[in-house]
Parts: sequence; C-alpha cells; structure tokens
Amino acid sequence: MNNRMRFGRAILATLVIFVAGPSLAACKATPPAETLISPLEPLSIETAAGKTIRFQVEIADDDRERQNGLMYRKSLAPDRGMLFDFGQAGPRSFWMKNTYIPLDILYIDADGYIVSIAAMTEPLSEAPVPSRGPALGVLEIAGGRAGELGIRPGDRVRHRIFPNG
Repeated sequence: MNNRMRFGRAILATLVIFVAGPSLAACKATPPAETLISPLEPLSIETAAGKTIRFQVEIADDDRERQNGLMYRKSLAPDRGMLFDFGQAGPRSFWMKNTYIPLDILYIDADGYIVSIAAMTEPLSEAPVPSRGPALGVLEIAGGRAGELGIRPGDRVRHRIFPNG
C-alpha cells in the first residue's frame, strides 16, 4: 500500500472519530432509570393547618408505569414526586423492590383526601406497604418530606385526577 492510500485512510478514520464519536456518546448520556415517564404536572396539598404545599409530579397511569414507579432512581428532588392513577378506588399495596431511595407513600381516596401515609419506606424492601383504606391515587415523595411539611391523613390533594382538583 502506498503512502497516499495510508494518508487517505488515516484522514477517513479521524473524520469518523470526530463526527460519529460525539453522536454515539450522546446516545448513552441519559440512563433510562433517571428519565421522566411523563411531563411534570402540578399537584398541591392543602393541610389542615391551612398551608398549601406544591409539587411537580410525573403521572404513572398504565400498568407498566405503575409497575416501575421510581425504581432505580438515585435521587428525588424535594418538590418532585410520582402520582399513580389507578382509575378507580380500591385497596392498594406498594413495595420498595429496586427502589434505592426512601420514600413517603401517600394513599389518596377517590375524593382527593389522604387516607394513610407510609413514611420513610425502606429502600430495596419487598415487604408490602398497604393502604389503610381504598385509594384512587398514590403519591410518592422523597422520604421524610411529609413529616417535614406537616402533611397528615385527612389533608386534601388537588390534582386533575381527583374531583375539584
């Protein structure tokens, strides 16, 4: 092979690295576990003490989204959460399998009132975490936030999936 052909191949290889390299790296930039499952929506909680607390939530409203929930996430901002919409009220039970961070799980009845709260759930646990009454929706927020913010059973959740939301 002559020097001219070697030089041409070297230039071609260099172009491939500079042009295709960044594109290939960009394909791997966001791990799937940290990807939002839906656009964020506003949700507010009105406490018995008269405070209104606002969150931005992802909506899990199909079987696959509800099954995966916040699994594999390594963090959750204090003003973020995931709202699970079941379409009808019923007994609910969650677990923390493959969930790396502690969560507060708020079970919400068909009228938008918090039925029960499971605070600081244990990461990676497969133990069931049941509601204490029928729930239409379930809100997961960062572990400890409900206590910090004074959120209690009986408080009202405002979101489009609940009446007067």
